[in-house]
Amino acid sequence: MQVTNTTASQAATQTGNAATDTTAVNSDYDVFLQLLTAQVKNQDPLDPMSSDDFSSQLAQFSAVEQQVKTNDLLEALGVQMSVMGMGEMATWIGLDARAAAAASFDGSPISISPNPAASADRAVLVVRDSSGNEVQRQDFTPSTDEIQWAGVDGNGAPFASGLYTFEVESYSGDELIATTKAEIYSRVLEAKSRNGETILVLEGGVEVPSTSVSALRDPV
Repeated sequence: MQVTNTTASQAATQTGNAATDTTAVNSDYDVFLQLLTAQVKNQDPLDPMSSDDFSSQLAQFSAVEQQVKTNDLLEALGVQMSVMGMGEMATWIGLDARAAAAASFDGSPISISPNPAASADRAVLVVRDSSGNEVQRQDFTPSTDEIQWAGVDGNGAPFASGLYTFEVESYSGDELIATTKAEIYSRVLEAKSRNGETILVLEGGVEVPSTSVSALRDPV
């Protein structure tokens, strides 16, 4: 079971980005304060700033100060949410996740969730290798919930180990009405954070966003 501990680096990245924004706001804040102070010190004593103008500028000063505090709060909240997300994904490691992704074949059957079009009366599973070449076509009943792809050709010889993708062609009579990606079940090996998004690493090094997972189950 492995969780890539990138929360610290992610937090550092978020903090760095937020710090840049906060520095810009703080700079404006300091400049505004200096200008206001200089204005008060150098005003004409015979024609001082009106109370209305002074109150208006103080209100602007307060708004800038509040913006700085809000940015600090949002920065802290973003880091906290990142930590919570990684903690939740840790519970997925070791489970089989279902997603429309490439599957790693090593001689063991691959579980496929085909999901053909609802109106289809005939369906075909199309298997492609890592180069996108079609290596097999297999008819199946549209009502089939799950297919166990054995990874052998028509003569019973196994295909080479590697990554394979699966498509489903849905037919109504002889008319092709839809071509969709089939979902496969694959073991979750690792969870990591990248650019604020949680990525799951599946068998064979296949990476998918956690949001693309449609189901989880215990290994079969």
